[in-house]
Amino acid sequence: MTDTNSGAITTEVVTHLASLARIALTRDEIEKLTGELGAIVDSVAKVSEVATDEVPATSHPIPLSNVFRADVPGVTLTTEQALAGAPEHDGSRFAVSAILGEEQ
Repeated sequence: MTDTNSGAITTEVVTHLASLARIALTRDEIEKLTGELGAIVDSVAKVSEVATDEVPATSHPIPLSNVFRADVPGVTLTTEQALAGAPEHDGSRFAVSAILGEEQ
């Protein structure tokens, strides 16, 4: 894979992003992701070059219509069933540790 992203994605950037996302990566994974993310950045830059005011914006390559299914009630879990496998709960809700205010 050739690196044409002018150094925008470096191993340091990938390491920093992994740290922010709290993902442990090996050195090999960092090297692989550096190339893959660089290719993604290059691809987005190429698309941006041809995206002009004359080209209409689209969210899908083909037209979609009525992609929703009928909203039909079905069998659901009881509170006890839903909480049965939870590592922590208070009897009616999942218990999770707070993340707001943590230092990075």
